[in-house]
Amino acid sequence: MYLQRLRILNYKNIEEADLTFSPKINCFIGNNGEGKTNLLDAVYYLSFCKSHTNSVDGQNVMHDRDFFMLDGDYSLNELSTNIYCGVKKRQKKQFKRDKKEYEKLSDHIGLLPLVLVSPSDEELILGGSEERRKFIDGFIAQYDKLYLSRLLSYKTLLTQRNSMIRNEIHDELLYETIEEKMATYGTYIFEQRTKFIADFLKHFQEFHQTVSLGKEKVDLIYQSQMQEQPSLLKLLKENREKDFVVGYTTKGVHKDDLEMNMEELPIRKIGSQGQCKTYLIALKLAQFDFLKRLKNEKPILLFDDIFDKLDALRVNQIIQLMKDNRFGQVFISDTNREHLSSLLKNLDCDYHLYGVENGHIELKESR
Repeated sequence: MYLQRLRILNYKNIEEADLTFSPKINCFIGNNGEGKTNLLDAVYYLSFCKSHTNSVDGQNVMHDRDFFMLDGDYSLNELSTNIYCGVKKRQKKQFKRDKKEYEKLSDHIGLLPLVLVSPSDEELILGGSEERRKFIDGFIAQYDKLYLSRLLSYKTLLTQRNSMIRNEIHDELLYETIEEKMATYGTYIFEQRTKFIADFLKHFQEFHQTVSLGKEKVDLIYQSQMQEQPSLLKLLKENREKDFVVGYTTKGVHKDDLEMNMEELPIRKIGSQGQCKTYLIALKLAQFDFLKRLKNEKPILLFDDIFDKLDALRVNQIIQLMKDNRFGQVFISDTNREHLSSLLKNLDCDYHLYGVENGHIELKESR
């Protein structure tokens, strides 16, 4: 699978672009703030129906414009398919596959598997548990439609229960009805998260060993209240009075977390910037490999500012990984032309190299 052509109108600072891509390596060079990340974000949007950097659609429209449009032509299972997205301020967005609009945006998730490595990934380590749950959920949703459906249903019920608690509604039958459904959906979510982490961990550790040259030992530990009390229904019922006191639902899979460790200690406390970035890159490369095996298709891989904070040895290890043909189409952005020139020289494969300046994207080299 790869993106053949992308047309952009009024997306963030990109007024207009019509780009044809290499099925292998596509590099974007330019200073910070010129539009490299916005270009990668447009590719991300066509896979996930949303921006990675700003979930408010109207705020992704170029300043002083009323709409944005993204239109991508893909080679998918050796067939051509077109994905179109149009967003007009204060109106419902349109998302179409081959000119047919989706009834539900969730039906599109997983069609175009994609993995993004970006500087904002550091929030997985430094941020709250919500960031790490989003990582797990976004991953599983790309290959399990039932998971996505039950996750959305669980969140809807959680919102309803929290609203009842805040408004001090004491309707026993209504709580039981909501909690029974939450338990059904939550149990499935817990089981799939548990299975995913168990399967994913060994791939993550293998990639980390490669990129770090075996210098650090890392781990990922799934934490859930349901590990101590498998009955979510019982958890919800037993803590209902406590929830009335604090004003929200304190128990459930919406409180799950991932413990990210290095040398058996939290990496956020002991890891250097380079070690944290290595940890995150290994996490995303493992995600790529996991999706590739599940879907029998190579996801699109986006590297945004990948070389920052990495020493030469770790950069070289990443380049060596890319040489063994395990990756499909790759998009790479960087401010340093030397980094990209070195990478392209070592890879010896087809590529497109673009310059990006003030939202204008121009092809500079190709092979």
